[in-house]
Amino acid sequence: MSINTPEELASMRAAGEIVRRMLDAMKEAVRPGVTTAELDEVGGQVMRQHGAQSAPQLVYKFPGMNCISLNDEAVHGIPSERKVQEGDLVKLDVTVEKDGFMADAAITVAVGEVSEESERLIACAERAFTKAMLVARAGFRVSEIGRAVEREVRRNGFSVIRDLGGHGIGRTIHEAPRIPNFADPAANQILTEGLVITVEPIIAAGSGRAAVDKDGWTVRTLDRRPSAHYEHTLVITKGEPILLTA
Repeated sequence: MSINTPEELASMRAAGEIVRRMLDAMKEAVRPGVTTAELDEVGGQVMRQHGAQSAPQLVYKFPGMNCISLNDEAVHGIPSERKVQEGDLVKLDVTVEKDGFMADAAITVAVGEVSEESERLIACAERAFTKAMLVARAGFRVSEIGRAVEREVRRNGFSVIRDLGGHGIGRTIHEAPRIPNFADPAANQILTEGLVITVEPIIAAGSGRAAVDKDGWTVRTLDRRPSAHYEHTLVITKGEPILLTA
């Protein structure tokens, strides 16, 4: 969507603030032995307290409130009785609906001591996002975001998962335009003031090739190498974008 009024911006900020509170609470609860279902409920409690609902459940009938993915699971992991272990990478991906508006963000959390490669992977995803913010501005093309992300990822010896990326958001989860994490020439739309999108580097330590698991939801790297995910919902301006979920 494109924000055209102060009221729309306020509503998007409200949705983004709930996403932020949920991610903070879930991150605080990550520890060895906790189940992904328990982490989902931690986020759910915050969500309900603020009068929001799970956008993945609302739009796609996802079998959980939040997407929680471990290690080689890149996105859309289903919360379950699986226990988090020392050394895991936990991807917390939260999208909520509040008063007709939606916001979306994700972080990757290291559980205790993780490998040096995993630490670099998490840091790279966040840096790639930061690099993208330099071109996530009115007048640039969508493909410039993908170019900035992939350049940083490749520079660090990792791969983007090309099948996954950001998107427009606002009245529903996935709106136009698609925001690839590579310099896709087809992504030639010019960014305009007020446009609301997500930018979300989803990267892997291996080839970056991935496929949907047998559960029909979870996307996992084919070579079973670890992945990381970092995302915010933002509003395009002439200068620095407004991060709604920060």
